[in-house]
Amino acid sequence: MSRPIRTLAAAAAALLLATACNSASTGGTSERPGASGTGSAGGAVRGVTADTVKVGGIVSMTTASGYSKKDTDLGAKARYDRANAEGGINGRKIDYLGAEDDGQDPARNMAAARKLVQRDKVFAVSPMSSVTFAGADFLNGQKTPTVGWGTLPSFCGSPYLYGFNGCLVPMPGGTLNQTWPEGLATVLGGAKGRSVALIAGDSDAGKFGIRTFTQGFKAAGFQLAYAKASVPATSMPSDWSAYTKEILRSGPGGGAPDVVVSVMQTPYNIGLFTALKRAGYKGVLTDPTDYDPGLLAKDATRQALDGVHVLLQFQPFEQESPAMAQFKADIRKAAGKDVPLNMHMMTGYMSADLFLSIAAKAGKELTPESFQKAANGFSDTGTLVGDRAEPKGQKESFGCGALVRLKNGRYEVAVPFRCYPAIPFG
Repeated sequence: MSRPIRTLAAAAAALLLATACNSASTGGTSERPGASGTGSAGGAVRGVTADTVKVGGIVSMTTASGYSKKDTDLGAKARYDRANAEGGINGRKIDYLGAEDDGQDPARNMAAARKLVQRDKVFAVSPMSSVTFAGADFLNGQKTPTVGWGTLPSFCGSPYLYGFNGCLVPMPGGTLNQTWPEGLATVLGGAKGRSVALIAGDSDAGKFGIRTFTQGFKAAGFQLAYAKASVPATSMPSDWSAYTKEILRSGPGGGAPDVVVSVMQTPYNIGLFTALKRAGYKGVLTDPTDYDPGLLAKDATRQALDGVHVLLQFQPFEQESPAMAQFKADIRKAAGKDVPLNMHMMTGYMSADLFLSIAAKAGKELTPESFQKAANGFSDTGTLVGDRAEPKGQKESFGCGALVRLKNGRYEVAVPFRCYPAIPFG
């Protein structure tokens, strides 16, 4: 992948899931697969014994901003624990070492990847959840199956790297996931005659995201009233009035648009949405970030986000199904008590689930090559992220999602989880 395309793809990824400003990098250099070896003396496969498979994770548990994905580790543990309780995979138990904390820092991400492979001798890395993936080239070069949140371009096209819900980065010649615009069309009773305003940060990521979502919302039938990457990306505005005035005059006839779409992180969303509400806005507010019971602890935050529709790319916790009931039971057992659920638990759980499903298909003779061969013909249906298939998932997302709405301090399902046809991205 050329550097310009890699940069643009990383930009889109940050906005699609809005985890934070994307500092994605593939700064590591590939090493020969045999440098630390996919096997050891006697031809043994690294991390695989007669009765165990060693797996580790890389997760941003601590960050300078206080943002944390630590519960990704709990989600993975919950799924591995159930697999072991059921007898393991082809007679082998999963020896899960837990997740390394990369601090959302490229250098630490690379260091974690090296430690897991060279010192801990893991067979696989699952989960990998961070806004940086400097260790991607190293892990791929070491033939280390790695499963994580596919919001980074490294998950799109690298033979040994897999996104648990596919490649979420719109690539030239690829496709766009239409969950968000199609879901909002459902909320509004159709997109025809409806206008939408898109707002993002003033960065390469923001500019590429505006281009991406402009195409998606137009394809769904919306009128684009406003689409700007104009908010300072490094310092949150103390006064949102300049932005709200523009947005509220951008709709047909100089009125307000029907929908305001923010692809910024939570503190920005709180500021923007609060300002819009104070200015009298009555339309739909939406973002892809704010699905977290922890956000409801503060009155001001709860009020700012009340009524907001949040994009999810997995089945909402509030939507009942046998798979969701199993997820909740597994999390409760791993935590040792009832705990508030969040999207990071799902990220870890479904990363582990995809790894386990492919490893099971690889059979008793588990090697990096047999894992990749199994992945190349893998498919299943009805999971918490929809129907999965590889190698499709290394080129595009699985195209599924839902919208939840925060109402009176509780999340409710606004548009149930379903899969939507993708559209060509160009």
